[in-house]
Amino acid sequence: MPPQTEQHHHRSTTKLSHKPFKSRHATKSYIKELTKGKVESDRGSRKTPHQQVMSKIDRRNQAKQIRQIKQKENVKSTSVFAGHDGAPRLIAVLPLCQDCDAALAIQKLNQSVIPDRVLPTNGPLRVRVERFAQSVLYVPVRRDLIAAMDACRVADFIIFLLSPEHEVGEDGEQLIRAIEGQGVSNVLTMVQHLDRIQPPKKQPQVIASLKSYINHFFPNQDKVHSVDSDRECAYVIRSLCTTTPKGVGWREDRSWMLIEEVQWTESHDESDVHGGVALMGVVRGKGLKSNRLLQVGDWGHFQIERITDASLPTLRKRRADGMTVDVDEKAKVLEIPDEDQDDLDELAPYDEVMTDHDDLAASEAPSERKGVLLDDHHYFSDEDQSMPPPPRKLPPGTSNYQSAWFLGDDLSDVYSSDSDRDETMDSNIDVSIAAPPLPQDEPLPSNHVGDPTDATPSEYPQSEAFLNPSPADDARELAAYRSSRKTSAEEDREFPDEIELHPNVLARERLSRYRGLRSLKTSTWDTSEDKPHQPQDFDCLLHIPDYKAARKTAVREALVGGVPAGKRVSIHLRNVPLSFQKTHDPSSPLSAFSLLRHEHKRTVINTTITLPSSAAKPLPSKCELLIQIGSRRFLINPLFSQSGNTPNDVHKYLRFLHPGQTAVASFIAPVTWGSIPVLFFLPFPSPSSSTTNRPQLHLTATGTTLTPSPTRTIVKRIILTGHPYKIHKKLVT
Repeated sequence: MPPQTEQHHHRSTTKLSHKPFKSRHATKSYIKELTKGKVESDRGSRKTPHQQVMSKIDRRNQAKQIRQIKQKENVKSTSVFAGHDGAPRLIAVLPLCQDCDAALAIQKLNQSVIPDRVLPTNGPLRVRVERFAQSVLYVPVRRDLIAAMDACRVADFIIFLLSPEHEVGEDGEQLIRAIEGQGVSNVLTMVQHLDRIQPPKKQPQVIASLKSYINHFFPNQDKVHSVDSDRECAYVIRSLCTTTPKGVGWREDRSWMLIEEVQWTESHDESDVHGGVALMGVVRGKGLKSNRLLQVGDWGHFQIERITDASLPTLRKRRADGMTVDVDEKAKVLEIPDEDQDDLDELAPYDEVMTDHDDLAASEAPSERKGVLLDDHHYFSDEDQSMPPPPRKLPPGTSNYQSAWFLGDDLSDVYSSDSDRDETMDSNIDVSIAAPPLPQDEPLPSNHVGDPTDATPSEYPQSEAFLNPSPADDARELAAYRSSRKTSAEEDREFPDEIELHPNVLARERLSRYRGLRSLKTSTWDTSEDKPHQPQDFDCLLHIPDYKAARKTAVREALVGGVPAGKRVSIHLRNVPLSFQKTHDPSSPLSAFSLLRHEHKRTVINTTITLPSSAAKPLPSKCELLIQIGSRRFLINPLFSQSGNTPNDVHKYLRFLHPGQTAVASFIAPVTWGSIPVLFFLPFPSPSSSTTNRPQLHLTATGTTLTPSPTRTIVKRIILTGHPYKIHKKLVT
């Protein structure tokens, strides 16, 4: 048997590693050895449950809960439209171009689902779309700024009509900006008379151009539909009936309605100027309460007498053969106000807030001291104790402490002896340094002429004769100088806080109400001296110590009670001026908003105001503006001041609001709870050719309401330039 040869084996190229030691079974000593004395910090650790890494089951459960919450909110928001008696979806149709017709567009939309029905051309039009089991209410709007804003602020959907041939123009763009500024819900865009574009292959280019234009204002618009196409009109109707309106934030906190019909109560006495009126419509938003005041368009706010049911008549089957009869029920009273009803007083009673200055504390009573007030101290007052002490004769080198030990005029002899000794020393020094005069010190003869040199001329100008002009010439030169100056707005932008004093006006009288402040932001402002100059009714305004708590209470109060949303009611108002019966236009949309508690009381309203960079000229302070806050409009003369929060609540007054600048506008108006968009309009007189006396409006600026504060101090700051008359240690006059 041959010997067996040993086979050669190569060493394995991979090294087998043992299983690592599992840390979950590690001992304390092993863990301590691994950390090597390091202490784990809490930085970056997830402490709250939302920061913890959830498992797959927890993530699925959280997503399911979020989905269920959204479904409940969707059902709740659309339940007001459900059923045959549900609220109609409000659709405002607004033409932006001159050749667009809102009534024709409504006919096209309605014929796409109901071909055989012809609608009237005036007023709101209610239509039942059986295909989607929904009711829609079309509101045709003319190209008027006030009418467009009134209709769009209560609409669930807004349809903008564009033209393929005519541009929107400045008026149409102002309509878009005003509607966007006051708050807008869902928006759809349609083009009318697209078939006029020939050949048809150019129509997609026109639609793309219109889509690019409307996306500048509403970026969510993904398509521009054609009114002339029945298929696209049916698609628009489907979107209107199935889409959930997103609503407007400030509108959903209140109860509101679009008034469909106005019925005036017959007056037996012709001399009556006030009467009753019944407003019919469907309640939207929160529940309608009879204790709260009702704001009706631009008419004003009124008290509610009662709320009755105004449901539309329905058809019910009574017999087996299918015969139907109308059921006409008597109007049922839904709610009547009680003793908690709000009154119409906008100011507090003057007798309750009137306080005599004699009963005030010394710190609150207005000061009668005259002089300059600088940081709670009066300088240069007529009283002796406020004047600086007269200078005293003291020996040289005497400190303030040593000077307190010298009384009266005892120092006169000492000071006179010291002064005599100094004069003697000066005379001795003069004699000792006396020397013969030099040649250049001798006086020159009268006929001496200096030699010409190459030196530079003297820096002192040659003296000129000064002629004192007459007062008439002086006034003429001053008028010519003022006429050559720039406008006040340009000077305010280039030289802010500088004023010019007229030569005939004393500065002490002109600047008597000014005071000195070391810092405009931190120095304390004593308001007791401003009491005599404030309006008589200023103390009667509404004061809100805690605005957030008061707002939360008013908003929560509107969540419970009242006539529920979706109910068609008739609101009976009392003491309505009968003059509105002649001025009311049934074709114009009219809306009603229920005010929250205290929203009719006047206070100092502060709002932000932004003047766009495209403005032609600055906006002066105290100019007359028409302002719209939510559902109300006021004529105001606001004061402009710098924005920002300061510790002393003192803000600099702005004489002009320049283009591109943001400031705070302060004025007296009824309070409005919440952060509400604000629109500022500049009124212009209507042309003679206009059929209405309503002034024309131009959208000037936009803003948002801030916390109302009657304690906000707006001060004017000026810079004084002149020659010093008297110099003290720390003050110069």
